[in-house]
Amino acid sequence: MTALILIDTQIGLQETGFYGSERNNPEAEENCGRVLQFFRRKQLPVFHVKHNSTNIDSPLHSSKMGNNFHPAVKPLINEPVFEKTVNCAFIGTDLETRLKVMGITNLVIAGLTIEHCISTSIRMASNLGFNVVLASDATAAFDKMGYDGNKYPADIIFHAELANLKDEFATIMDTHTLLGELDKSIE
Repeated sequence: MTALILIDTQIGLQETGFYGSERNNPEAEENCGRVLQFFRRKQLPVFHVKHNSTNIDSPLHSSKMGNNFHPAVKPLINEPVFEKTVNCAFIGTDLETRLKVMGITNLVIAGLTIEHCISTSIRMASNLGFNVVLASDATAAFDKMGYDGNKYPADIIFHAELANLKDEFATIMDTHTLLGELDKSIE
């Protein structure tokens, strides 16, 4: 069985400043919404993960509006929400147990950001034995300042993370291809 895990698709990750001065792929949240709508139409399991930052300055701190889910992916009452304070959806939650009890072996992962919680959660999911597909255009990255003092643009970070995850930890597909493949395999 296949399930969707939407990770940290929260309003605060649309802001620049705290996590980086630029973000790529402004369509990430809408693509997350497209994947979510597909899973809902097909009545496939959906799990939401929410990051509650412990840093009061973070837009994802529970006291901030940025902690709220993006409107494109607001959970329905019957869709479980797992709250975390670290960069892995499986640490401090019972997500792994819930997936295994339901017999879920295949995961589609989407959300934010690829260089933090997406990458960490995909690696962990793969190490736990799940088959993972990442919707490449349903995630995004922020620019980063390197240890060498050089600034690395968001697009470079984004594509480097996709290259790091490809094959060893996940199959990478854009939303259009993913939904087409899922549609064929479910019929």
